[in-house]
Amino acid sequence: MIKKINTKTLKLIKFYNLINYNLIYNNKAINRYKNTKFGLLSSKKENLAELKKTISCIKNCELKKNSTNIVFGDGNPDSRIMLIGEGPGYNEDLEGLPFVGRAGNLLDKMLASINLDRSNVYISNVVNFRPPENRKPTEIEIKRYLPFLEKHIEIIKPKILILLGSTAMNALIGDKFVISKVRGQWIEKKIGRVKLSIIVTFHPAFLMRQPAQKKMAWIDLKMIRDKKNKLKI
Repeated sequence: MIKKINTKTLKLIKFYNLINYNLIYNNKAINRYKNTKFGLLSSKKENLAELKKTISCIKNCELKKNSTNIVFGDGNPDSRIMLIGEGPGYNEDLEGLPFVGRAGNLLDKMLASINLDRSNVYISNVVNFRPPENRKPTEIEIKRYLPFLEKHIEIIKPKILILLGSTAMNALIGDKFVISKVRGQWIEKKIGRVKLSIIVTFHPAFLMRQPAQKKMAWIDLKMIRDKKNKLKI
């Protein structure tokens, strides 16, 4: 015997389909990412490709509607060092890669100062589509993309996670923190199934506006270098 679905249930189903609910959230309050395909895939490359495809299919997203390309990640996915920025800018949107503009050039110099480059780190952002006029992502946008970011981190499995700027810091360690109070120290935290040593430092774009803060960023970079050497990464 087939049971009839009442009008209220039909409306809920249509609503969840509209917002792509099944790909983004499950029904738990903590908004854990839900997509069973990832657990079945054997390789990191396949998992990343599936995650990128899932983000590309997001529905009713103003960021996506106003963007040219998805900006997913760059660098070495097998690296034990992962960097998270805020979101794509104009140049990143055009090229589909994170940190390729002026801020990207500065980031490359920052990495080079501690003997790193894009071949031995992995880079992504809190949101994967460019906010209009390079504005800061809204709290709602950050929350919507956070499950994707957490899954991204789980796939990469870094040992060191570098958060570039306050948006990445607030998204992953809490919105009660102030970057000037948190930077320059290690935070041990588990994201999903991955245990991480997290450090917060200034975003390269901020350093271009406030060059006097580069000396503080250099302290953070030396801490990253020392941690990298200690962990033999």
